[in-house]
Amino acid sequence: MPHPSATSTDVLNTADIAWMLTASAFVLLMTPGLSFFYGGMVRPKNLISTMLQSFVALGVISLVWYFVGFSLAYGDSWNGLIGNPLTFAMLRNVGTAPHPTLSPAIPFVLFFAFQLKFAIITPALITGSFAERVRFKGYLAFIILFCLFIYCPLAHWTWHPEGFLRKWGVLDFAGGTVVHISAGIAALAGAMVLGPRRAHRETAFSTPNVPFVLLGTGLLWFGWFGFNAGSALGANEMAALSFVNTNLASAAALVVWMLLEVARGGKPTAMGACIGAVVGLVAITPAAGYVDYGQSILIGVVGSAVSFMGVNWKNRTTLDDTLDVFPCHGLGGIVGMLLTGVFAAKVGLVNGTATVFGYHLLGLTIVIVYTFAVSWALLKLTDKLFGLRVKVGDEELGLDLSQHEESIYHVDEEFEKTYRKELVS
Repeated sequence: MPHPSATSTDVLNTADIAWMLTASAFVLLMTPGLSFFYGGMVRPKNLISTMLQSFVALGVISLVWYFVGFSLAYGDSWNGLIGNPLTFAMLRNVGTAPHPTLSPAIPFVLFFAFQLKFAIITPALITGSFAERVRFKGYLAFIILFCLFIYCPLAHWTWHPEGFLRKWGVLDFAGGTVVHISAGIAALAGAMVLGPRRAHRETAFSTPNVPFVLLGTGLLWFGWFGFNAGSALGANEMAALSFVNTNLASAAALVVWMLLEVARGGKPTAMGACIGAVVGLVAITPAAGYVDYGQSILIGVVGSAVSFMGVNWKNRTTLDDTLDVFPCHGLGGIVGMLLTGVFAAKVGLVNGTATVFGYHLLGLTIVIVYTFAVSWALLKLTDKLFGLRVKVGDEELGLDLSQHEESIYHVDEEFEKTYRKELVS
């Protein structure tokens, strides 16, 4: 297969290349960060399995993206809906030469690598919704299907030059729609299809390892600078703007979440600070390169408040979204997308034009309906073919042992056998 090499006539910017290599590494680090963030929120008997569900996406989705995913997202467009699966299959026609529209100043293979990291973390985000009860092989099948039938089409609609949402003028600087709304809505479907954990009311607020959550948040915040500033696709003024906006929004959301905890009669918690920071990062993602500093702070404030209310609403229902993926990533992404349509420079609602905001409303509706319907169908299909929910005994024993035969504790083999027999009987 041809792999076009750069020539002396190609316009390659070495500063842009250096920054995009760095940003790609930053974004890669977010997935291990997410594994610590989620791992710290579950019971110890499910810690390894929860962390692995994020980590394994690094391997599985990398291969899916290589074989066909990148081509579906960025290949020759079919009516603005999906890319030709053969255009860039197995990196055909992808080399060190730039691409005239997708990566005019950096090697096309570097653009492939950067976008791969987004494809990896998106299905990993969903895992928090059905943590502590999903069968590993069913999960692997689902994230492959999710990447092919949800992530790749949304990336094509939003970021491909011929994608219909992009042609409408819908703005998504770094993945508020493609990554966070899709993950949040799929998480909602996942929590509904799998149903609640056994005695989940007693375990919903279990926090066995707050330092893991703090570590994971730090890695996510660090990596998010590559996530957002890297989406400028170069070492330029837009990268600098989105870098600062990312930090300001997250800082504001962190503070607001802790203030809301106090306003409800509680005390400021490390967990609340971490969740608030991540919500701010989610909310600013679609707007990072399009708004000014004060607007980024406002986006963080609103996103934090809405997600805080969403978490408290969810806790009063029977919905067992284990780690609050929908209220944090789903609602946070929705707030970010809508406020991008409000504040975006020159075209936002505050600038006297309602066209972009109207298309954001329409695009949001389409993305939510499509993602929920297809996620539901894929979850049902996966359950039928491979099984999604672990058996009662396996859930009680813990997914670390039942799915992977690993544990952070020493477990006597005879105890495990006896425990399984008692649960079955």
